[in-house]
Amino acid sequence: MPKQIVSTDQAPAPVGAYNQATLANGVLYVSGQIALHPESGDLITTDIEAETEQVMENLKAIVEAAGSSMEQILKCEVFVSDMENFGRINTVYARYFNEDTAPARALVQVANLPKYVNVEISCIAVVE
Repeated sequence: MPKQIVSTDQAPAPVGAYNQATLANGVLYVSGQIALHPESGDLITTDIEAETEQVMENLKAIVEAAGSSMEQILKCEVFVSDMENFGRINTVYARYFNEDTAPARALVQVANLPKYVNVEISCIAVVE
């Protein structure tokens, strides 16, 4: 099965040479999402909770556009600019998953993120 490109206007358009997601052999690879509002293009940085919420909504929109769901996410990679925000980010992140079936996750602090945001999240999901 050839690679398919997944795209939705319910998540921000890519700002570089990449796509929102690619799908191959029932596995969806979602590019890192930051807190860009898909309609206005505004960067949501009022607080870390609002920023994380927008990131998660962007991920959700892309996963659902591919015909999958948040329950089918296998792994998330979370990049943060400040580990001190971990608890606040985690509180919002946890609302999107059932604790018993939550995906695997890596969370790392990095020096900088695109547009100097505080959090970026990518994921891998199953599409049945």
